[in-house]
Amino acid sequence: MPALRKVRHRIAKGPAHKPLAWVRHRNLIPSDVFVASYPRSGNTWLRFMLFEILLGQSPSFNHVDRVVPDIGKQRKASPVLPNRGRLIKTHEPYRAEYKKAIYLVRDARDVALSEFAYQKALGLASDDFDQFLAGFLRGTVNPFGSWTAHVDSWMKAKDEGRVQILLVRFDELRREPESSLTRMMQFLEVPVAADVIHRAVSNNSVEKMRDHEKKNPVKASAKGQFVRSGAVEGWREKFTDAQAQLMQQCAGSVLSRLGFSGVGS
Repeated sequence: MPALRKVRHRIAKGPAHKPLAWVRHRNLIPSDVFVASYPRSGNTWLRFMLFEILLGQSPSFNHVDRVVPDIGKQRKASPVLPNRGRLIKTHEPYRAEYKKAIYLVRDARDVALSEFAYQKALGLASDDFDQFLAGFLRGTVNPFGSWTAHVDSWMKAKDEGRVQILLVRFDELRREPESSLTRMMQFLEVPVAADVIHRAVSNNSVEKMRDHEKKNPVKASAKGQFVRSGAVEGWREKFTDAQAQLMQQCAGSVLSRLGFSGVGS
């Protein structure tokens, strides 16, 4: 199984990804809204909370994946938004098919650490974080390019008026989840009572997310590694000075634009 996983991972990062992405983006409608992010940015946690808010049901990985599915699996998704719109998860850089999206962005330094830990647990990365970080910044560790190019693609589309975006920073969602989710419901044009949002936040803490995973393990995960700590600024304790400087050189301007702290220090 580990050998097969490595082959699939290598194929996913290869040139076949782009034409397959086109196939996955068929059968969309104008009222669909996307929950977009670079991998390891909190997309799953956010979808769990949105699921509970919109459906009033306790979520599980299988239920969430059916109701708020990955791009390519939207044909059977539930119409939970006005005009029979669907919520659809995507990790893709911006595409012309995306007309309205919640874009969840996490500090690239924490994303790199989380992606490294996740891939290492799956046997897809060695123990050399310096090597992994270089690949992360080049955009070669997953099928979605570099974090910087990903953010730039969405921000450029927003600036040019090609997509309606609600930008949500992961650290703000962690710090003030109820106010962040209230903004999202307004963006989605779905009236929701404050107590419904409060309950969804309480029921989907990191600890409870791990309980969800134990009851219904994620197929792609290994030893319960999919749901991690959701750390904010964990990079401060783990990055060397050289790693921080490299990140500053390659992603500092984008981090600064988004308002993340520690840039240039």
